[in-house]
Parts: sequence; structure tokens; C-alpha cells
Amino acid sequence: MLVENGWLMTEKTTEKTERKNSGFSGAVDWRLAARTGALLAPAGPRASRQTAQQVVAELASASVLAELPVREVSGLLDDRPVPEARIVDRPGWIAAAADSMAVLTGTESADGGKFVGKPAGVQAGTMLAFLSSAILGQYDPFTGEDGTLLLVAPNILGVERALGVDPSDFRLWVCLHEVTHRVQFSSAPWLAGYMRTNVDILSEVGEEPMSEMLTRLVGEVRSRRNGANADDPNSRGVVGLLRAAQAPPQREALDRLLMLGTLLEGHADHVMDAVGPAVVPTVADIRAAFDRRRQKPSNPIQRLLRALLGVDAKVAQYVRGKKFVDAVVERVGVAEFNAVWTNADTLPLLDEVDDPDRWIRRVLG
Repeated sequence: MLVENGWLMTEKTTEKTERKNSGFSGAVDWRLAARTGALLAPAGPRASRQTAQQVVAELASASVLAELPVREVSGLLDDRPVPEARIVDRPGWIAAAADSMAVLTGTESADGGKFVGKPAGVQAGTMLAFLSSAILGQYDPFTGEDGTLLLVAPNILGVERALGVDPSDFRLWVCLHEVTHRVQFSSAPWLAGYMRTNVDILSEVGEEPMSEMLTRLVGEVRSRRNGANADDPNSRGVVGLLRAAQAPPQREALDRLLMLGTLLEGHADHVMDAVGPAVVPTVADIRAAFDRRRQKPSNPIQRLLRALLGVDAKVAQYVRGKKFVDAVVERVGVAEFNAVWTNADTLPLLDEVDDPDRWIRRVLG
């Protein structure tokens, strides 16, 4: 174990994945992003060394305890050994996220040269610094033999204090969500390749005239002024502008990634609540307090950053995805729902996530 900024952290083992560079190669200096993010990351909650050790130890234990109820509730038969979670602080999460992005975009061995990738690296690091205070946990399917389960100890401690919930129950509740992601990817190994394929499509540089992209952006701005697509979280903030700027193949790839994220997050939220009070006695109290926190207005600067970074769209993914999963499981049961993990063709389409019956008719017949 390592000690970082007063928090005990599980030691990191790094495994490089050989992969052909994508169109993002050299676009972002991820090593600079990690250094910038660590420098700018806000300090976490104050904790004594004893408290930090206790939080880290309990999270490590909870990540293992969560495995059995996740398998039972999800019905996903993941019989692999349970890998250890990495317990990190905010700079540790930033470094891990930068490593993952480098692997995902095929730039893990690129230093960006003297100038190439440096401005984007600083920008990416700034974004990671902001996000580092909001992330409770994350499953990274792109690093390590079995992926990497990350738990951000100071953030979990800070949120449980703010919510006033039972610490042990909350820590297990968070682990249920993140372990569900690990089980999803382990049970459906094609998911990682599906994500990589769509990221590669996003990175392709076409020969489309700049005028066509500008026309789409102007149209998007006008649509927002008229209130069009106001109910679509994927049309908000920087995510919506990014979609509008993309040529059709890239926009379709982005939509597929957004829809996959909606399913993964919604399913994890479904599982973490479905385990019930037998596993997490205060699960109802935690969910109510956590949802109130999600909806609580932040200060103007935080609201602006959330909008620009698409954080609100991310929160909407949880809500829409959970409604979809809840509805399908209620109608057809867990075993039939799990057809969703068969292949890319069984994933919900854009017009199905808010209309579960349409997905049921198409996939289950």
C-alpha cells in the first residue's frame, strides 16, 4: 500500500495494451493532462490518518462483499475470481483516468512532441481536475487483465458526511454500482471492443467542408433558442454542440456511445437499489438523500461547468437508463432483460430507451 496525501492507496500496477494509434494520436498529451489535473484538483475532506485507513479498508472489503448480491440480482453469471479494487485519492483518479483515455484513444505511447498535444493536455487536465471531486467510483475496462475498479475514498467520505447517511451502508451501496459495471463487462466482453470501435469512428478526420459543420452548429443554436429538444439530455451543453458539429458517421457513433452509457449506468443504479435492505439496511434513505443531492442547485460557476462538461446529461443518463431497466425487468423479468447483453444489435436504440415496450417487441419478439 502507498500513502498519498494522507490517504492509504492500493498500489498501482500498470499494464500497457498494444494498439494501433487512432485519429486522436498526438491530439492530447495525457501525461501533461495528468500532471495538470493533479495540480489543479481541489483538496478533499479533511480526515485523520486513522479515519483514512478505516475508509480505505472498508471500501476494499465492500468491493468484494458487493460481488455476490450483484451476481444474484443481475442474473449475470460472472464466475471469474474477484479482483481487488484500487482505492485512490483525487490525483490518483486523475492519473488513472488519463491512462485509460490514452489506452482507449491509442495514444498511450505518444508524448505529443514538443508542442503537439500540449494545449489540449492542459485543457483535458483542467476538466479532469473538476471531475475528480465528483467521481465516487469508476470501472475501467481498458487497463489491466480484468479491468480496474477504482474507488475515490475522499469523495465517498465527503458525500456520506454531507448526506448524513450510515457510512458502512453508503460505502457498500457505492460498491454495488461500480461492481455491477465490472460484471457487465466481464459477462459481455464484446462491450469494450464496441466502445473502442465507436471511439475510433469519432476520431476519424473526414473531408467535409467547414461550412457544413458551421451550418449544423448554427442550426443547433437556433433550435436551442426555440426550445427544441429541450427534453433530450444528449442535446444539452457541450455534448449537444459536439453532436451538432459531427458529420453523420461520427454523430451516429457518439449516439451509440451515449446510449450504451445510459444502459450501463441505468442498469447499475437498478442493481444497487434492487439488492434491498437485506444487504444495505438503509438503502431507501440513501437513495432518497442521494437523489436530493443530485437535484440540489449548485452555485453559478458550478452550474456553468456542469453544463459545459455535460455533467447534467450524465445525471440524466442514470435516470433515463434506470427507468428503462426497471420497466423491462418488471414486464419480462431479469433473465429476459439480459438479452440486452447479447451483442450490439440487442442494445436499446435512441427511440427505445424511453419506450421499453418497443425494445421488448424488437428484441424479444
